[in-house]
Amino acid sequence: MIGVIFEYGSEKVEVRIEGENCSFRTGQFGGALVPIESIKIDKAGSIKEHPDLKDRKDWKEETIKRFKDKLKDYKTEMERVKYVIEDLSKVGYKPLYIQRKGHRVQKIK
Repeated sequence: MIGVIFEYGSEKVEVRIEGENCSFRTGQFGGALVPIESIKIDKAGSIKEHPDLKDRKDWKEETIKRFKDKLKDYKTEMERVKYVIEDLSKVGYKPLYIQRKGHRVQKIK
C-alpha cells in the first residue's frame, strides 16, 4: 500500500494504491476511501489527453477506464504511484507527500 497526498485548489486529496486498485479520499467524503470513479475530472484536460473522446457522452467513464487499464500495465505499486503522480499533475493536482506502508511520510520535492 502506498498513499500520496495531493493538493487540488484548496482541497487535500489522498490517492491510495493497493495492488492494482486505486482509491482516494477528500474531506467531503468524511474520510472514507472511495473508488477512483468518484474523482473530479476536467473535461478539457481529458479531451487534451484523449482527443478521440471529444464528442462522446461517456468521456468521463472512458477516461477512467483508460486510466485503470494503464495502471494494470505497471508491475509494482511504486511504478503505479509514479504514473498517478505524473498523470494527475497534468490536470492540476500538486503532489505533496508520499507514504509507503511501514515507512515514514516523505515530502515530495
